[in-house]
Amino acid sequence: MNKRYLLGFDVGSSSVKASLVDVETGEISATAFYPEKEAPILAVKAGWAEQNPQMWWDNAKLSLKKIMAETNAKGEDILAIGISYQMHGLVCVDKNKEVLRPSIIWCDSRAVPYGERAFNDLGSEKCLGHLLNSPGNFTAAKLAWVKENEPELFAKIDKIMLPGDYIAMKLCGDIRTTISGLSEGMMWDFKAKKPAKFLLDYFGFDESMLADIVPTFSVQGEVSLEAAKELGLKEGTPISYRAGDQPNNAVSLNVFNPGEIASTAGTSGVVYGVLGDVNYDPKSRVNTFAHANYTTELDRLGVLLCINGTGILNAWVHRNITPNYSYNEMNDLALSVPIGSEGVKIIPFGNGAERVLENKEVGCSVQGLSFNKHSQAHLVRAAQEGIVFSFCYGMEVMQHMGMNINDIHAGKANMFLSPMFRDTLAGVSGATIELYDTDGSVGAAKGAGMGAGIYKDNVEAFSTLKKLDVIEPDETKRDAYLSAYAEWKEALAASINK
Repeated sequence: MNKRYLLGFDVGSSSVKASLVDVETGEISATAFYPEKEAPILAVKAGWAEQNPQMWWDNAKLSLKKIMAETNAKGEDILAIGISYQMHGLVCVDKNKEVLRPSIIWCDSRAVPYGERAFNDLGSEKCLGHLLNSPGNFTAAKLAWVKENEPELFAKIDKIMLPGDYIAMKLCGDIRTTISGLSEGMMWDFKAKKPAKFLLDYFGFDESMLADIVPTFSVQGEVSLEAAKELGLKEGTPISYRAGDQPNNAVSLNVFNPGEIASTAGTSGVVYGVLGDVNYDPKSRVNTFAHANYTTELDRLGVLLCINGTGILNAWVHRNITPNYSYNEMNDLALSVPIGSEGVKIIPFGNGAERVLENKEVGCSVQGLSFNKHSQAHLVRAAQEGIVFSFCYGMEVMQHMGMNINDIHAGKANMFLSPMFRDTLAGVSGATIELYDTDGSVGAAKGAGMGAGIYKDNVEAFSTLKKLDVIEPDETKRDAYLSAYAEWKEALAASINK
């Protein structure tokens, strides 16, 4: 008997990853990504960032071909397909489903003035009350830029999509999206529980440009004969899940319920928590979207905190302070110093303006350093503490929105490899940290299993998720952690008020 698989695609801006997950065991059978070096991003002007959607499709085919060859899997062995994708991008197609221009992707900032103008004209109460965010630099604002600057092209647009919707269209021929997808583009009205007509009307968009809405976990389409021949898949295979990369990262870590948190700490850091009631931050320091399991009957919101200056600070310290140490040795060095780094405090915001600081650019600074007392070890610990404290500072915003932070789920990678980082985060937040072996493409595959009814719910889908470690808060050290955090916040306040 042939093995049965679930296929997950993760469409990033640097590569497209594909994974085959064994239905019975939940284990990853094979995974691959293309290109092996970062995919190109076209920047015609400063602040612009575009990619050709065809490139995503080509890379998806190449990564799929590799994992099919590696496992000797046949098309009929794949029971369902799920898609994770880079958020906030804009793909425009005509009536023939032909792409009209390169996709304006997530890190493109040209639409900022359009979002700000909408926010000011419509008013903060209207936008935050209905969209939970400012229109900002999200998909709707990007389309507004196209309308104003490329009117002839705009007139040819039949449908707009997100990157994941495009891949699904190539697989099945149908143009569809989800409520979660519309919300990340600022096109879902959480009060009316339907597309945000007031914003569409403001920008002058016809609602017919939006894709048909399907549930996140559902049979959203079936592989067409054309795609089946092109990819070596079976015609009729269901596409049964799609979600943006941040909600999907939470899904891959089995984060579905209020109070659960998914976190990553790579170059930048992300804390993504689930909120059970519709709410927003009045200062817009965090983003709020419909989580993957949001429905018009069940409020499940994903609250997204992003910190720019996380792993990049740790890498800078490694390169400039401890160049002769490995990262593991660096982590050991940090543990040799007491909690609070004996008065050394590092404000970690040296990677540009921070949303959580209301877009202020405070930079990175070192405070309390004594040349007679402190060493490399103090700087290493203070840097990692500064990163943790910045996470906790942002998490306080989430708590003010009504989120109880009980459990933090993360992949055992990047900053979460540091015992000091993990212990400090648990110690300050009071949350239990659980570390898992998973990634976005695996989450997409298991999401597809749920959407196709192969798994009855997330409990069954993620029952095989490998828990690698659990870090409980050390109550004997709680006071020391909280005292160090309080002193850091004082230092941050001084930096902000300079």
